[in-house]
Amino acid sequence: MIQTKRRPAGIAEILIEEFMQPLGLNQTALAEAMGVPRKHVNELCNHRRTVTAPTALILARVFGNSADFWLNVQRRTDLWQALNDPHDSARIARAKPLLPAV
Repeated sequence: MIQTKRRPAGIAEILIEEFMQPLGLNQTALAEAMGVPRKHVNELCNHRRTVTAPTALILARVFGNSADFWLNVQRRTDLWQALNDPHDSARIARAKPLLPAV
């Protein structure tokens, strides 16, 4: 895996800049469309909630794309975070490979 120091666009940025703003949606309108409390959307928009499989399925239904799209955004963010967090990096470095690298 190629490690980059630049944080990838996360759920909040993509949700707001690529979906909510172009459609003229505010958090209340999106929460109503998703059938979730406004707090759920607010936490997504403010980096306080991650996308779970059910949330990915809801977002996919609302925006007409795939759950994989939303889960991949979350996965990319999670991997970047793990690779750039000193504590996680140390834990990863302590792991001993059982098979030769491919």
